[in-house]
Amino acid sequence: MDGQQLFEDLIQPGATWSHTMKRGTSLRITDLQGNANVGALFYNRENPTERYNMPDTLKAQHIARLTRGNVLYSDMGRILCSITEDRVGWHDPLSGCSNATGVRNKYGEARYQEHRNNCYQNAYDSFLIELAKYGLGPRDMAAPINFFSKVVVGETGAMNFASCNSRAGAFVELRAEMNVLVILNTCQHPLDPSPKYEPRPVHLSIRQAPPVTAQDVCRRSRPENDRGITLTERYFQ
Repeated sequence: MDGQQLFEDLIQPGATWSHTMKRGTSLRITDLQGNANVGALFYNRENPTERYNMPDTLKAQHIARLTRGNVLYSDMGRILCSITEDRVGWHDPLSGCSNATGVRNKYGEARYQEHRNNCYQNAYDSFLIELAKYGLGPRDMAAPINFFSKVVVGETGAMNFASCNSRAGAFVELRAEMNVLVILNTCQHPLDPSPKYEPRPVHLSIRQAPPVTAQDVCRRSRPENDRGITLTERYFQ
């Protein structure tokens, strides 16, 4: 990860974090213990009605997973972030996030009133609490990405969670192509078959990113991505 480090942070297990990444900075997310899951939402900070669009991201790049060289399209055809480095190889864009009913049915109930910081969290409600800090609400929820998690779709359409997809020390790095509101959550993946409630922490590091060149790996990976990055560059001219 090149460039001057601006700051670093830690997201505790089952916690939520948000930050406005400035255009031209990079965010590295590192799995500290292995088997982490990081749900992620992305919005144009200046105009949050423009946000990450899962169908366009997958259709434009002919993919059903995310890794190095892929970009995150907004619903206006621009690029919010590019995945410039990846030591995991497969990140799930399909499965959504956990909710209160699913967590209660799978792990039981541990309320804040009795368990304080050891209470059981779910990603959906945690995302809504964080969105409210920016004047956003349920209508602004989008399909999140689940970084570090792998879900394989079989020929019948069944979705199968692959355990142990990420090891301790593995990371993914995102470059902001516009000023992006990033919201992250470390609750367990909704398809994780483990009967134990054990979300994992991740480390964050934000640095200055080098300029995007004509030979950039994300720009060159698909002709559509070159057009998307060009459209994003024009947005700032």
